[in-house]
Amino acid sequence: MDQSSPSSFTNELQEFLTFSLGDEHYAIDILTVKEIRGYESVTKIANAPPFIKGVINLRGDIVPIVDLRIKFNVGQATYDEFTIVIVLHIRNRIVGMVVDGVSDVVGLKKEQLRPPPDFGVAFNSRYLLGLASVNEQMIILVDINELISSDELGLFDTAEATATRT
Repeated sequence: MDQSSPSSFTNELQEFLTFSLGDEHYAIDILTVKEIRGYESVTKIANAPPFIKGVINLRGDIVPIVDLRIKFNVGQATYDEFTIVIVLHIRNRIVGMVVDGVSDVVGLKKEQLRPPPDFGVAFNSRYLLGLASVNEQMIILVDINELISSDELGLFDTAEATATRT
């Protein structure tokens, strides 16, 4: 599966799933999205950081659930019937990402991107593809492959993540 990275973003139209964390709007490559589902009870993992809510059994796959609202200190971390989990397929692993809401699928070309800022957003700019204006709303495009496999989240073994990048 060819997944976006800053160097592979082409001028062909690429589709992104938009979502919100707090007041900010983000987008990730639609090809990384396995499904969108409601939040369900998780099995807690001892000594896990607070942003790792636990794991779920998703049709035989043990899926870690990461709450990006907690990790990046944006939005209110509530868990109810409106809480959304985006299930991702990243580097042959399945990971769930809790967000405040899912908005739409948008098509973008490289020429529509602006460079990411070095400040003022929840994500480290190395995890960003850029910014785009869609329907008069600024959207932050996230390099979800890099973010989810980063040492910062600790979901992948460092040697495994490095090997899959080469």
